[in-house]
Amino acid sequence: MLAVFLKTVPFFALIGLGYWAGRTRFFSQEATAYLTKFVFYFALSAMLFRFAANLSLSEVLNWTLVGAYLWGTGVVYGIATGVALLRKLDIPTAAMEAQCAVIGNVGFLGAPMLVLLLGEQAIGPVILVLAVDLIVFSSLIVVLITGARDGRMSLGILRTVGLGLVRNPMIVAISSGLIWSALEIPIPAPMNEFLGILGGAATPGALFAIGASLASKSAERVHVALWLSFCKLALHPLFVAIGVLILFPIDPYSASVVISAAALPVAGNVFILAQHYGVAPHRASAAILFSTVISVATVSLVIAWVSQL
Repeated sequence: MLAVFLKTVPFFALIGLGYWAGRTRFFSQEATAYLTKFVFYFALSAMLFRFAANLSLSEVLNWTLVGAYLWGTGVVYGIATGVALLRKLDIPTAAMEAQCAVIGNVGFLGAPMLVLLLGEQAIGPVILVLAVDLIVFSSLIVVLITGARDGRMSLGILRTVGLGLVRNPMIVAISSGLIWSALEIPIPAPMNEFLGILGGAATPGALFAIGASLASKSAERVHVALWLSFCKLALHPLFVAIGVLILFPIDPYSASVVISAAALPVAGNVFILAQHYGVAPHRASAAILFSTVISVATVSLVIAWVSQL
């Protein structure tokens, strides 16, 4: 456990450094926004494309893994939604709380950290988890919020969801990389080096950006934030573990990667969605803040446990 914790310390130290920079205003909110944009559109996309282009489709497409992760995530999504509805929250707010309960920071934190901690072969399962989060659950929340406000489903909602997917650079990078791999086109050496250099900025840039963005997050509705953090950091990896180890068993290595990915704190893009639709942004903000702080300990615990698999 101590050895794993010491390996994760540098990652969270980078987040802490970013938080200090944002909190002291050494890094303004505008600077943080531009750094996030650089990482999102360039560095992280280059890293994901390079990894995906060097994978074969057989290494990535594991439908049992997808089913197991969907099952575990769906159960926690349902629990969070049910608790929210019992508290008499409206559907958009309940959907936002459920999103906080299951959508982890797989892109900015998980991809760089898990690849370095568990090996480059972790990128296959990480890509599948990221794809499920982006395609299934990020689409679901748009459908629920828009449908609840309009009172009906329409083609306009599907158009919004479709445009959101094709404009997401992570989806584009992964898809382009897998197509490149399927065509069996070798990556030219200069291009590979370019992607390596640019993608190398993803890890420090993403972690620093996470910390700097946390500096602007509020700590309102603490009891709700703690409940959602519990869902994300404890219930989500627990039910995903039941899925990948018992109900839909997959190979131990892939299972360890998926469980670790499920243990990550709430993703920053949940706050962006909350702010965009005007649905509980302070609640999402607090959940991101608390889950990230608590995950310093819990992520190490989960990775130490799955390493024994």
